[in-house]
Amino acid sequence: MKKSIPYFCFLFLILVSASCSLKEKREEKIFEMTGADSLEVEKKEVSFYFYEEEKEYPDAIIEMYAPLSNQKFSPGRIPFEFNIKNYPFGEEIDGFKLNTILNSGDPVGHNSPIFQQELNEGTYRIVAYLVDSQGLALKEFGNYVDREFMVGNTRPFPYSAEPYLALNLPINGQAYLEGEEVTLDFLVIGGDMLLDNLQVEIKVGDFHYEITEINPVRISNLPKGEHLIQLNLSYQDGKQLAGPFSSAQKSITVQ
Repeated sequence: MKKSIPYFCFLFLILVSASCSLKEKREEKIFEMTGADSLEVEKKEVSFYFYEEEKEYPDAIIEMYAPLSNQKFSPGRIPFEFNIKNYPFGEEIDGFKLNTILNSGDPVGHNSPIFQQELNEGTYRIVAYLVDSQGLALKEFGNYVDREFMVGNTRPFPYSAEPYLALNLPINGQAYLEGEEVTLDFLVIGGDMLLDNLQVEIKVGDFHYEITEINPVRISNLPKGEHLIQLNLSYQDGKQLAGPFSSAQKSITVQ
C-alpha cells in the first residue's frame, strides 16, 4: 500500500494542474440558431468570447533596420533587416517566430531576421511582429514595428496619425473543422484601446461582437459553410476612422 501513495499523489497533481489550466471565458456573447428544418428542435449556440491570455516575452524588442521610412526601391527583390532582442529567435525550429504583414494582407512567416521579398510597384506599409508559442502576436510596446516604403514610381500614403489594425489570425481561406474554435488575433498600431477609447467591432454574417481590449477573440460553433469575418476599428462613441487600414476582412470555411 505504501508504494501506491506516490502514484495517487501524482494523479492528484495532474488533476489539479488540468483544472487550473482551464481558461475562463470572458465577456461571452451567445447567439442562438435554430435549424432550417422546422422539425429540428435542437438549437445551436454560436458564442464569441476571449480569455485572459498569459503574456509571453513582454520585454521582447524588434527593431527595423531596412527599409528606411519612405525609402524608394525599384521593383524586384526588396531587402528587409530586423534586430530582435530579449526573445529566443533562432533557438528553436518549431514554426515561424517573425511575421510580416504588407498592406493588410496575410502574414508571412520568417525564420531569419534578414531576408528579401519580391514586390511590384506600389506603396507599402509593413507591420513586423513576434509571435508566442501558440502563434499569437505579442502585443506589448516594442514587440512590433511598422514602416512605410515605396516601390517604383509611386507616392507615399497621405499622412495620418490615426491608429489602425493588423490582423494576424485567421488567414484568408483558412479551413476549420465543425466545432473547432476560431481565433481572431489582431494588433492595434498607433493607439491605445483604453487611453484612446477605441473598440474593435467584429461581424460574421448576422453575428456582431465588440471588444475594447487587445485580446484574441474566440468563436465557437460556427455552422458549416463559408464565412466572411470583418473587423473594424473605431472610437467607442461611434466615430469612424478614415484610414485605409482601420478595417480588415478574411474569408474562412467550416467543414
